Amino acid sequence: MIRKNLYLLFLLITCTSFAQKDYARKVVDTLASPYMGGRGYVDKGNERAAAYLDAQFKSLGLMPFGNSYEQKFDYPVNTYPSAYVVSVNGNLTEPGADYIIMPATPSAKGNYKVVRFDRSILNDSNKLKEFFTKDYRQAFILVDDSGATDKKEKQVWESISSNPFKAKGLIILCDKLTEETSQTVSDYVLLNALRKSPFRYATTVSIDIKNKFLKSFPTQNLIGYIKGNVQPDSFIVFTAHYDHLGKMGDIYFPGANDNASGTAMLLSLAKYYAQHHDSLRYSIAFMAFSGEEIALLGSKYYTEHPLFPLADIRFLINMDIMGTGDEGITVVNATIFKSAFDDMVKINDQQHLLKLVKPRGETANSDHYFFYKAKVPSFFIYTMGGIKAYHDIYDRRETLPLTNFDEVFKLLRSFTGDINQRKF
Repeated sequence: MIRKNLYLLFLLITCTSFAQKDYARKVVDTLASPYMGGRGYVDKGNERAAAYLDAQFKSLGLMPFGNSYEQKFDYPVNTYPSAYVVSVNGNLTEPGADYIIMPATPSAKGNYKVVRFDRSILNDSNKLKEFFTKDYRQAFILVDDSGATDKKEKQVWESISSNPFKAKGLIILCDKLTEETSQTVSDYVLLNALRKSPFRYATTVSIDIKNKFLKSFPTQNLIGYIKGNVQPDSFIVFTAHYDHLGKMGDIYFPGANDNASGTAMLLSLAKYYAQHHDSLRYSIAFMAFSGEEIALLGSKYYTEHPLFPLADIRFLINMDIMGTGDEGITVVNATIFKSAFDDMVKINDQQHLLKLVKPRGETANSDHYFFYKAKVPSFFIYTMGGIKAYHDIYDRRETLPLTNFDEVFKLLRSFTGDINQRKF
């Protein structure tokens, strides 16, 4: 009988684990799909993702603060809704694979000479002086820092992206393409190109790029909660951003790990606590932020327009990049909220969940930041190891392993239990 009961318990735990990961996979597959267009500013990608999350919140039975889950706001952003073309030495190049347009680039069209700028010029004062005597307003500068290792020299190379040459455009060679977002438009073209791409040997470049600057892009945070049983006016808060970089011309940035995976963890936790709310001392709020990829604007807006007092938050856990875990997790603010971090490490050690729970100090790199600055106890947790795709076209649903998704889920569930039991 004991063996049979243990076997049934094992089956229950295993099935529950599979159900969590299966649900998470469906969320990631949906949010990182071509239909969502990178959850950005073109083809209603961000709007479609918000509608999906709104439907998920409703299906899970989360309560809204007021009449809607949505908290609307807006911000300016530069976009590229039309297909663009860049040719090198008369040959077409592939956006996303050979190069990316950096996000403040304006509209531009024409054929241009390419002039190389490398270490042989930078480190020779005479050559450098001569280089700056020339007019590059109708030329592109190919910036090649190959061989630079000194920290101070690297800082000089980084500063060159501000276009001290006053050139028509810059082509900066790099080892990885990492896209960004911009709230402004510059007066020169800026391309990042892989060092091993055809751009390395560029002597001419032909471009046809059209930008569209949106002065007021409408978007929304989505917020729901489950009511606690003892102190319902106090909250544990889980957060994750659902926005990503969107589409640029014919390519899109899927954002499977960043941050469809974190959004999947948010919804998985919401699903669990919607079914297991009887033991909750505090209420639990679930916040899906937009605007993270553009200066953390969604979480910043929320902290400036909170739906309940920030002082009522017992603890906040922000989840961004939850798709791997081979090497464990990093906990930002671990050195600030040491008793909470020690509790998380203890849980991990007792349950043998993750290879490592690594501490890190404060950083301003995700949606926990403005809560932390408002004196809210908070962690930002991200997984380590596995795939290296980040802010590029390769952060795809097909290659996201969700390696230790269940283990991170269990850790967060147990950590939440300790918050409810006031263990720290």
